[in-house]
Amino acid sequence: MQDAYLQEETRRKGITDLSDLEPVQKGIYLWRGDITTLRCDGIVNAANSQMLGCFCPNHGCIDNAIHTIAGVELRLACAELMKQQGHEEETGKAKITPAYNLPSRFVLHTVGPIIHGRLTQKDAKLLASCYCSCLELADQNGLKSIAFFCISTGEFHFPNDKAAQIAVETVREYKEQTHSEIEVVFNIFKELDYNIYRELLGTD
Repeated sequence: MQDAYLQEETRRKGITDLSDLEPVQKGIYLWRGDITTLRCDGIVNAANSQMLGCFCPNHGCIDNAIHTIAGVELRLACAELMKQQGHEEETGKAKITPAYNLPSRFVLHTVGPIIHGRLTQKDAKLLASCYCSCLELADQNGLKSIAFFCISTGEFHFPNDKAAQIAVETVREYKEQTHSEIEVVFNIFKELDYNIYRELLGTD
């Protein structure tokens, strides 16, 4: 019953297929929309270190949105991964699970740095590691496309402009150095972030 309900809710919202989007650069897309309605191989979840979804009911974070639409199986799968690992997830690392009731095939979970006060070089390196870890894991599992949300902005207080710059530079460097043909979607929700990414990707 849960699966039928969640799939119908997603259908009502409308599913966006990656094949319907136009790249802004070769293999790179900029899309403003609800990542839980995007059909591609993998979407990235900005997770907490427990990797069990958001603990605040009805919270507006991406972690809560993804777990809600995927269904309870996603939390159970994450709990099993954490049980096998035996400790909380390290910042900058990534895990992969099925996407269950989401239109995507997989969810890649990564824990971004939490900013307390001044941004440090270590924070920047950890955020870049989030993107690299997800890309490497996606390639290892044969994914042809991946969608990134704005990791560590919002509740984790990473400055939006710096976060976007790191995201774009890291993806470009990864694709150049590894010759990966994975298609990357920068999924944007806020107008602020959309304008930042448009400038960085030269779409103006």
